[in-house]
Amino acid sequence: MEPGAELRWEWETYGASADVRVKEVEQNRLIRFEWGNYAQPTTVELKFTPRSANATFVEVTETGFTGTGDETLQWVNDTVGGFSTALCAMKALLEHGIELNAVPDHHPV
Repeated sequence: MEPGAELRWEWETYGASADVRVKEVEQNRLIRFEWGNYAQPTTVELKFTPRSANATFVEVTETGFTGTGDETLQWVNDTVGGFSTALCAMKALLEHGIELNAVPDHHPV
């Protein structure tokens, strides 16, 4: 991911995809991108803060969604659950070499 890149992420298991526009990248510190509907994209920011020589705190925020109360609740549930599942899977892989297969297990077809 580099500033200005336009990507398409696909999740074949669910028949879902998202267009991603990379806005900013600071190596080892920050990734900021927009994704979703071009008319109403949301902005995702991944911040990486070193805690020690072998630990990094990862903070994910997503902003810009608009919708009804029920739509907002569904969006929050989906986005928080999705990022949490992905981060847990990455942690297991990086720290223990274990592939959790967490995303397909989280939403089996």
